[in-house]
Formats: sequence, C-alpha cells, structure tokens
Amino acid sequence: MSTSPEIVGDSRRDQQIKEIVCDVLEMEPADVTDTSLFKEDHGADSLRAIEILAALEREFDITIDQAELSRMVNLNGVRAVVAEAEASR
Repeated sequence: MSTSPEIVGDSRRDQQIKEIVCDVLEMEPADVTDTSLFKEDHGADSLRAIEILAALEREFDITIDQAELSRMVNLNGVRAVVAEAEASR
C-alpha cells in the first residue's frame, strides 16, 4: 500500500501549521491538540491570533481574510482555513 503524495503533503503541511501555532503561542507541541482552543485552553489573545494568521500567510504564500480569525480557534480550524486559502489561489 503506497501513500499518495496528497496525503504526505497534507501531513507535512499539518505539521508545519502546528509548529507555527506552537511557536506563536509559546507552547510545546504535545500540549496543543487538534481541538484544544487557543484562547480558552492556552490563554491566547487576539494579538496572538493575528500573529498566527500572518505567519501562516508568510509560510504558505497565501492570503487569509481577517474575518477567518473567528474560525481559527483550534488546529482543525486553522487547517481548514489554510486549505481553503490554498485552494482559492
């Protein structure tokens, strides 16, 4: 059974996203789960959310509307926003 390039690419992108989020939040990767909430569980404020957005834009060469911040409350939300931004390029 071989792994398709899309799955490998998504896995690598997911890891990059987690690294960016953990770096901005100054958290260990083991402490941030796919569904843990940045604000409620990790004490992130709105400035941190904007830092995450800006870092994602730089890393993936995409544009993310600030209105998407309301969806970027955990890793799953961030991954969805990044995927949509990449798809709309």
